[in-house]
Amino acid sequence: MVKNTYIDLFAGCGGLSLGFFNSAFWKAKFAIEKSPDAFETLRYNLIDQNNHFDWPDWLPKTNHDINEIIKKYHKQLKSLRNSIDLVAGGPPCQGFSTAGRRLEDDNRNKLIQSYVKFIRLVQPKLIFFENVKGFTQKFDKNKVKGRIYSEYVKSSLRRSSAPQEYIGYEVYGKLIDFSEFGVPQKRTRFILVGIRKDVVTKYNPKDFFNLLISNKETFAESKGIKVSNNLEDAISDLLRVQETECPDSRGFKSGLYNEIASGYQKLLRQGYTENIPDSHRFAKHNDQTIEKFEYLLEHAEKGKSLSKDIKDKYNLKKRTIIPLAGKQPTPTITTLPDDYIHYCEPRIFTVREYARIQSFNDWYKFRNKYTTGGERRTQEVPRYSQIGNAIPPIFGEQAGLVLNKILSS
Repeated sequence: MVKNTYIDLFAGCGGLSLGFFNSAFWKAKFAIEKSPDAFETLRYNLIDQNNHFDWPDWLPKTNHDINEIIKKYHKQLKSLRNSIDLVAGGPPCQGFSTAGRRLEDDNRNKLIQSYVKFIRLVQPKLIFFENVKGFTQKFDKNKVKGRIYSEYVKSSLRRSSAPQEYIGYEVYGKLIDFSEFGVPQKRTRFILVGIRKDVVTKYNPKDFFNLLISNKETFAESKGIKVSNNLEDAISDLLRVQETECPDSRGFKSGLYNEIASGYQKLLRQGYTENIPDSHRFAKHNDQTIEKFEYLLEHAEKGKSLSKDIKDKYNLKKRTIIPLAGKQPTPTITTLPDDYIHYCEPRIFTVREYARIQSFNDWYKFRNKYTTGGERRTQEVPRYSQIGNAIPPIFGEQAGLVLNKILSS
């Protein structure tokens, strides 16, 4: 089967590429990711182990900054026109996130312009763009009052130029809650799809969302999972029942697998033959922390931020600490693992549990540090952050199937 070609921009550790790989209809040309930590995870799993990339000779197989790529390989990018079916991925979300400071002059927001430049150079047939909910909201507390970046992207992509240097795209975007597509997490993201104006297809960009919704039950059935999965469905086979020495962290304990208790667990464990789950390292909590977590699990409302009374009891200043509910999807997981307490054990999640909540296959192994802190936080992207920043692969797989349908029509 001849596969569709795509480029993964701002690829992170490879969540979207893993979804496209699992859909079986796509082959990546290359990925652009600035972080060496995240790129190493993507490289290990999808380049070295699974040959998912047809990497060009002119581009070093390492982490890259998109602006350097545009500047240094302008001609090579332009030569890709008519050979790339899709450019996928969206710029880092921190500058737009409603959980952050949302400063309009945040340098990360300028990556939107870099994204548009890249699209204008390569001109793929289709565009798949993802960003946080805040991408659709006004920066009304900052300098350029009311700028909505989603509208800027749409107008920039639609605009064609003479003499046919840039054809332009028909685009449509909307907010999607991934928990409605098999992901055990209430995670709402802005998804935008573009179809180049000269591409002949019976579908328009709005049809992507209709097809996605109409396909979700068939997809779930084909995978042996539910359309809506909860936290227990995702991680109950990873409870701290049996443990051993952690293979990649001396002095830490790692959990062993328990019995499979859901279709979701069965699906994500397929293809992984080792006894010790990758990156299932337990945090070293002191007795005081364990006692506090036990109290919170017994007395705090599950799935909600702590009440003022409980925060006062423990003199907690942290904005977000949520003991989670096993029978519900989680809230949007962040890059900070200590924001959440396990639904029935007095501890934070392991990296592998984070990966399950984001729907990564268990065979997908994470690389480099587990956590980082202080000044290094701005330079390093540890395993928890790699996962927290990713597009859930199960959603990426469904998107890949629908995008293939649009292309093949």
